[in-house]
Amino acid sequence: MTATLDPHEVRTTSLVQRHAITMQPDGRRVVIKLFVPGEDTQVVQTRASRLIERVLQLDEDEIGRLVDDVMTRFSGRHHDLLHTFQHHYDLVHHRVPADVELSPNARTLIGAYFSHEYSVEAAALCNPSMVAHPDQSGLGPGQLRVAISLRQIGEGHISSIGFCSAILGPNDGIRMEDRNGPLAIGERTGARHQRDLLAAGLAELDIDNELTCSVLGSLPERYDDEEFEDVLGHLPGELLARPTTGETLTVLRELVATDYAVTFPATVPLHQRVLWPATPAESNGMEDARFVQVVDDDGRTSYQATYTAYDGRHIGGRMLHTRDLRHFEVTALRGPAARNKGVALFPRPVNGRHLALCRSDGETLGLSERDESNQWQEAVPLLVPHRGWDLIQVGNCGSPIETDAGWLVLTHGVGPMRRYVIGAMMLDLEHPERVIADLPHGLLDPDEIEREGYVPNVVYSCGGVLHAGRLWLPYGASDVRVGFASIPLGHLLDAMVVVP
Repeated sequence: MTATLDPHEVRTTSLVQRHAITMQPDGRRVVIKLFVPGEDTQVVQTRASRLIERVLQLDEDEIGRLVDDVMTRFSGRHHDLLHTFQHHYDLVHHRVPADVELSPNARTLIGAYFSHEYSVEAAALCNPSMVAHPDQSGLGPGQLRVAISLRQIGEGHISSIGFCSAILGPNDGIRMEDRNGPLAIGERTGARHQRDLLAAGLAELDIDNELTCSVLGSLPERYDDEEFEDVLGHLPGELLARPTTGETLTVLRELVATDYAVTFPATVPLHQRVLWPATPAESNGMEDARFVQVVDDDGRTSYQATYTAYDGRHIGGRMLHTRDLRHFEVTALRGPAARNKGVALFPRPVNGRHLALCRSDGETLGLSERDESNQWQEAVPLLVPHRGWDLIQVGNCGSPIETDAGWLVLTHGVGPMRRYVIGAMMLDLEHPERVIADLPHGLLDPDEIEREGYVPNVVYSCGGVLHAGRLWLPYGASDVRVGFASIPLGHLLDAMVVVP
């Protein structure tokens, strides 16, 4: 476990109660990844063939001893290690001479040499969001099990999405559930793509030609990879002969590959699931997932999350959709409001409008509406930097929370020395573009312990929950650890000032 709790130790500010439970990064939480010697250098030149040649010179007894040693050292740290070694062997087996017949042990050993462990949170653990868990069994009166998403940062500052769970209540009680055991990266599966998102992606790139029009006209509203390639395979010869066709086909395939699906076995519990970067656009990280429980258009309850895909130079908005936190569908966010970090979805449509908070200009908290073509439109400003502790920028700390008084929005502001403070505001239930109340001072700011870390002087959350009249807020402290705070909703409302 990486959480500690002293039930008698509580730190309290004038408004919010900090709970003395802290999640620290745990270097023992590792996943197994493909490793190709030489490809981690500045000059990308694989040493794979020479490595395989050296393995082939080993006799079968030595191969067997090496396999036994690897399995003894690592099998307890991973799900189905032999299957992973076989998969990694399959990825490099083309380098084995065609006339060489390998034993199962030799294939396993080659797979092991082309594998390595990666500690997903060796550098930091931060920026959590919290939603009601799909499993509410075994609880007592006044308790709620919550699922918590986590931004995990490891070697090379690569971010992935992890999970854990906790039990809230009764009253101000909080207890973390088990977080032990081997981790697993989900298996990428076929996605059901959306034609309107493909059209929106082409529009953002300002690509409009006869080939793209032909492809969009031939695709159904929802399609899979096979159907997409079938459409490309039946394009008219006249279009294929045009000088821009090769470049256009590359762009089309890149846009379609942006969307994918990931599934975990039912036997892998939530706290062992890792959403790992699966496309070039997110190769350097999946950052700051904001999960929210939503009501779909068909009336069913599910979960959605927005996150930032980062490739080391560029960012892009992405959305996750899942009904069970086991099968995830990933799609791109399109439109002017999705071109920066910090998109946070409303948990339900408001008078038929699909809405989200955003910070499309990098400084201002705004409200955006999704149009019929699945694009998030230019934002209406809600909050601009105007106070000493938020003059650099303001944004959200997760999705709006529905209350009888209005939509409660947790905010963040950045002030001198890039010091972050969490605040709060209230939006009208029927007309969320109208701010009806505001907390004139910070709700949570970094104390003397929280100010130290990977990124000093930062407190930041990607979303809390309301349970039994109490607001629960998980938050990252200096991008290195996770803390928990709560406050009775009534106390927070009483401290807010009505906006005329």
